[in-house]
Amino acid sequence: MKSSNIGGQAVLEGIMMKNKDHYAVAVRKPDKEITVSVETYQSVVPWKAVTKIPFIRGIFNFVDSMVLGMKTLMFSASFFEEEEETKEVLTADELVKREKRDKMIMNLTVAFSVVLAVAIFMVLPYFLSNILRKHIISRAAITILEGIIRVGIFLAYILLVSRMEDIQRTFMYHGAEHKCINCIEHGLELNVENVRKSSKQHKRCGTSFLFFVMIVSIIFCFFITTDSQIMRVVLRIALFPLIAGVSYEIIKLAGSSENFLVNLLSKPGLWVQNLTTKEPDDSMIEVAICAVEAVFDWKAYQAENFGDTQGVSEQQAGSAAEV
Repeated sequence: MKSSNIGGQAVLEGIMMKNKDHYAVAVRKPDKEITVSVETYQSVVPWKAVTKIPFIRGIFNFVDSMVLGMKTLMFSASFFEEEEETKEVLTADELVKREKRDKMIMNLTVAFSVVLAVAIFMVLPYFLSNILRKHIISRAAITILEGIIRVGIFLAYILLVSRMEDIQRTFMYHGAEHKCINCIEHGLELNVENVRKSSKQHKRCGTSFLFFVMIVSIIFCFFITTDSQIMRVVLRIALFPLIAGVSYEIIKLAGSSENFLVNLLSKPGLWVQNLTTKEPDDSMIEVAICAVEAVFDWKAYQAENFGDTQGVSEQQAGSAAEV
């Protein structure tokens, strides 16, 4: 397996694929046609050097992912608005106002999502575990209990969301995204047949990243020794960017290494992906392929990393399906 460094996410009836500073969104419109939009993404950080510093880059990458994810999700949703809205004719000034309004809503949504995530997954587990502090003397035991509660809330959230019908289709597109990346990273020609038999799990998935955030937070919380309850909460919030940075480095290493220990550490995250990815149908795979080919020259990538890909062996195909 050779890492391509491309990534993406599922959107409403479509897929976004990102390669370096370019990203493509492919959407299956209500008329069943596939539309593809290719754009250049401008990071929230104007200084590129900062985005290359280990443990720091992960923080900004996390924010960029949320901003881009929300932007592409809104783009895909625009194809499924009410018919009268799509036919509405707007003046130039009205279009500018709508764009500003949409951008403000997107920024507020991202900010609210971050605050809500920190509150639910970092602060709430602390207060829930703190209930038993009178009965458990060991600080280490309390910290571990807090971590177990945090992971439990995370898994419960995914299980609850996965039961929603619309989300299940999104998870199918999520599976198609992973299958496409696994297909090209294992030297297989990018077509529907090869993508279909590739794995729907991938070590660089955002689900695995979030799972690592849960685990890394347990380790970091061991170093919070203050007696002040307020400071314990403040420090948990303050440590979140660093936790995200460390988790990013782990997931980046996992995506480019076949080391036994790295693969072992990746197993729990891959297991959780069974909840957030579903087997896609061929029409979804077609959308994923369109998104990949719009921003990534997979033939040049495979020629550089695998040589002639025309004679891909059954062993390579099997390994892609077992990831």
